[in-house]
Amino acid sequence: MSLCILAGGKVTVLAVSVFTLSWTHSVQKTEWRETWAVTPAGLELRQAEVKGSGAGMEPGADAVLKDGWWVWAPKLPPQKRLSLAASGVTPSGWKLCHAGGCLELGAVAGDEVSLSGCP
Repeated sequence: MSLCILAGGKVTVLAVSVFTLSWTHSVQKTEWRETWAVTPAGLELRQAEVKGSGAGMEPGADAVLKDGWWVWAPKLPPQKRLSLAASGVTPSGWKLCHAGGCLELGAVAGDEVSLSGCP
């Protein structure tokens, strides 16, 4: 499977099966990370991690503290698409990392980004 990224009217295809999406919470200024798998059923959230807790950032009920991060496996069905919209309130966009490197998405307020498995 591959990941399709639609941003600025352009589609980028990454030959990846797993990626990590991270960002800084706009209010708490705390980092959040999610590990996703690209599967035939859609994008599957495998793990979430948050460096602390606060407004809208409560760790999952089964979270454990590992090296300063609350880590858990969220219960979410496969998603056909992830839509990201840059608010301009966060200090940066989203960071998408995979085995081949990282890229920043949605760095400018109003940027819209869509992630999905490629057909």
